Amino acid sequence: MRLSRKQFLLTLPALGLAGTAQAQSLFTRPVHMVLSTAPGGGADVTLRLIAPQLTERLGATVVIESRPGGSGLIAGGYVAQQAPDGYTFLLDIATHSVNPALGRQMPYTVLEDLVPVTQVIRGANALAVHPSLPVSNIAEFIAYAREKKGDLSYASSGIGSAQHLAMEIFKERAGLQMTHVPYRGGGPALIDLMAGHVQVYFAFIPSASQHIREGRLKALATTGGGRAPSLPELPTIAESGFPGFESYDWNGIFAPARTPAPMIRQMQAAVVGALAVPEIRRRILDIGIEPVGSTPEEFRAFLTAEIATWSAVVRRLGITAE
Repeated sequence: MRLSRKQFLLTLPALGLAGTAQAQSLFTRPVHMVLSTAPGGGADVTLRLIAPQLTERLGATVVIESRPGGSGLIAGGYVAQQAPDGYTFLLDIATHSVNPALGRQMPYTVLEDLVPVTQVIRGANALAVHPSLPVSNIAEFIAYAREKKGDLSYASSGIGSAQHLAMEIFKERAGLQMTHVPYRGGGPALIDLMAGHVQVYFAFIPSASQHIREGRLKALATTGGGRAPSLPELPTIAESGFPGFESYDWNGIFAPARTPAPMIRQMQAAVVGALAVPEIRRRILDIGIEPVGSTPEEFRAFLTAEIATWSAVVRRLGITAE
């Protein structure tokens, strides 16, 4: 599940390639980037940060189109059916590597009908609760949740999402019962958490940090291996009595099978170049996520490992698509 340090470092050769992408662009008309989640979530935040740079580096306008729902299957199925001409790509989240384990009827085959281009970012989540909950740390939350005996509900950005699986693992380790309420993306989940319709959510830090700072949400801990730079006052869940607990959300770009390899490479290079722009890199790190910019080969290896890992978790916890 973990990436090596070198996969997070944007190398000079890759930067050089990205810098020449526009001059040698293979793209002559707008490129559609289909987002698998609703506007306002972490993937949307990431994509809108880098889209202007992608447009510049590809020499073609990048058009963002959101097709949320079905834990990514709606957007993924749509992109898999598009002509493999290099003008339609998918930006999907960690659910992409979980869907095969859930027994869903899938409109595409992972790693065959949709091929990896690059992992864009990864980021930890924050265990966030509605401000009305009388808790200020993990220990207090566990005691409160046990007292409620299953009356609490927790949100996720969809069945099989990183937030869903992280919470199921946390529930197992903490001995908790809560009701799962899946949403069509992180944006709607955040809105309902702030409105008090659900009480708990493993919120993607880039989407939630401003709400946390302004008191609309109360954060108790984060899921990374170390403290989040954007929320350094929060302990990790591992620090809070659950050693070894570590979970990340991520997003990455995919293309329909048989998309010309040169166009895939040029898109990957454009992403790497965008992530290396100092201002964009600073903004990404400031909101609590880490740039990746892996090669198609590295991304495929990462996905293969993720699928194996989450398949084992899904079997152990008995998680289904329903």
